[in-house]
Amino acid sequence: MTSPRHVPVLLDRVVALLAPALEAPGAVMVDATLGLGGHSEAVLRACPQARVVGIDRDPNALRMTGERLAPYEERLTLVHAVYDEIPEVLADLGLAHVDGVLFDLGVSSMQLDIRERGFAYAHDAPLDMRMNDGTGTTAADVLNTYPVHELTRILRDYGEEKFARRIAQHVAAAREVEEFTTSGRLVELLYAAIPAPARRTGGHPAKRTFQALRIEVNDEINVLRRAMPAAIDAIGQHGRVVVESYHSLEDRLVKQAFTAVTRSEVPPDMPFVPAGMEPDFRLVTRGAEKAVEPEISDNPRAASVRLRALERISPTGAVAS
Repeated sequence: MTSPRHVPVLLDRVVALLAPALEAPGAVMVDATLGLGGHSEAVLRACPQARVVGIDRDPNALRMTGERLAPYEERLTLVHAVYDEIPEVLADLGLAHVDGVLFDLGVSSMQLDIRERGFAYAHDAPLDMRMNDGTGTTAADVLNTYPVHELTRILRDYGEEKFARRIAQHVAAAREVEEFTTSGRLVELLYAAIPAPARRTGGHPAKRTFQALRIEVNDEINVLRRAMPAAIDAIGQHGRVVVESYHSLEDRLVKQAFTAVTRSEVPPDMPFVPAGMEPDFRLVTRGAEKAVEPEISDNPRAASVRLRALERISPTGAVAS
């Protein structure tokens, strides 16, 4: 088995955004997408009075991170869960609210770099792509059973693939001859299905299809749609939610969730906001922040990141409906 690398994206900026909320003794941050714990490790080091609750659906990530972060074990709690289960996780731990929630969305470096998981198109491997590799539908199941119109939808919506229908039709024809089991055969099909001029631009021709399959297999968009309001509800006064997304649909959902709780209900022509009508939250970042050089060259995964942060300014319990 190959060993994973771990290069956290926008590490210093993420810590800087979270640190003001984690200064008090006993402050708690939820790392909702723990992975190999690079961001959590940096927070534990920079905020010595803070605790981290690390959530991941991948038991392999929890095991590796537990070993890696053993020096911080007294301030680290690891939980096997999906990140839309934040309310249940906090209830089980007896936490009414927390001071920070971090999401680093998408596939982790560990999952990409361990070729046996089937996330990467650079190596021939079983078409799995399950973040929790012990249960659920695999990428092979999707390719071998979804009708053409459903394959087209996920390739178009989740992969932003302009040749979605053409690829779906090629898949349907190929699986009649032999079912898909490994990534190498799918990559070969994509080279055949995507016209040559299009293959010369926009990165590897398999990138968008593999992204779409991964999102579908792990139900990532629906999970995120539930997780955003749950995370916002979970933070106490001066708590912060920080999100790194790598897909336009993810970033759009985050933006909508943040906008919904920071928008003032006061008419724009009013000269001031009356007391008691202020929004309960404020945006900490202006729009979505992006990575810049040299980080993008050093860590190509940073090229598509969009970073947003939100802070609760009202006392806990004063959440607007």
